Amino acid sequence: QVHLVESGGGLVQAGGSLRLSCAVSGITLSRYAAAWFRQVPGKERDIVAAISRNGGTSNYADSVKGRFAISRDNAKNTVYLHMNSLKPEDTAVYYCAAEYKLSGVNWSGEYEHWGQGTQVTVSS
Repeated sequence: QVHLVESGGGLVQAGGSLRLSCAVSGITLSRYAAAWFRQVPGKERDIVAAISRNGGTSNYADSVKGRFAISRDNAKNTVYLHMNSLKPEDTAVYYCAAEYKLSGVNWSGEYEHWGQGTQVTVSS
């Protein structure tokens, strides 16, 4: 059974930083592209960052470029999202996702495996 468990969310002041972690079990993460999405109530879930299975390629939404960084440690079966210079508009539930993919990033919303999400709240 596949499990993705996010952690590291919380309440932070604007300008602060957080690191989200996504611990993956039940699959060999090194065979999967991964991504972070976020969703606010009443809106669609949006992709924030994506990374290829070996970590060599990554892509970011324009709204987070230069502030967020996605990384992964395949030996630990974990994907990270480093968030800096946080803004109130970054407040959302953040989800990690994984999809079997031989190369490149998956920038679509079509992912096979999803976590349950972790809340990030940025106060002004």
